[in-house]
Amino acid sequence: MESATPAVGSTFATLKAEHKLFVCLSATFVSCLLLGDIIGGKTITTPLGPISVGIIPFPVTFLLTDVVNDFYGRKGARFLTLLGFAMAVLAWAVLQLGTVLHPDPSTYFTQAEFSKIFGGSAQLFVASMIAYLIGQFLDIHVFQFWKALTQSRHLWLRATGSTLFSQVVDTVTINVIFWTWAAASDPTSFLGVMSREQRWAWIFAKIGREYLIKVVVAILLTPAVYAVHAFIVRTLAIAPEAHETRGRR
Repeated sequence: MESATPAVGSTFATLKAEHKLFVCLSATFVSCLLLGDIIGGKTITTPLGPISVGIIPFPVTFLLTDVVNDFYGRKGARFLTLLGFAMAVLAWAVLQLGTVLHPDPSTYFTQAEFSKIFGGSAQLFVASMIAYLIGQFLDIHVFQFWKALTQSRHLWLRATGSTLFSQVVDTVTINVIFWTWAAASDPTSFLGVMSREQRWAWIFAKIGREYLIKVVVAILLTPAVYAVHAFIVRTLAIAPEAHETRGRR
């Protein structure tokens, strides 16, 4: 007896709401992660001093990490983190390839303009990826720790607490690695000509300024975390994953 031929599109039709949601969350997360890296070279003036415009999309990655962590657990959040890392490596490789290729005279961007905008720095990329991986995995661990400790109560505590803790490490890591590396590789740069004490004072002032902004953003995101959580539970009828117990991770 011949088996029935599956209908066209039946595979997608079998996807449950939680699967489709994970795809949407992942796509949004990766988009904001890559955009933050690409536009991060521009700085704007704030009352606290100059900051990168990359701060605009990055709060969305904080929010989505917490949402995925809550509804898909530690494994789902780790998968999202590694997916973001892989796509960042792919994007950087494509941009580097696009930069080294010789331009045609009809090109819109000159080679110098394209290189300055999209060429990026290997130093900055390596520093940002190290900081990203450490920060993300720490965020996941702290989030699950608080979720288990409070037995899935106090969403604000695990969401805001994990972000504040992980971003200390993220902010310190990227700034210390990149700026010390940059100063060492170019002694004539503005950091390279500073004394060691002046250089570290400048780096930690920058760290403090950026972290303060992240603290404010994390606190302001708390209502958004509750709103997204409520939408998923009430509208999509998807329940968060149960908190971890000893031995289940």
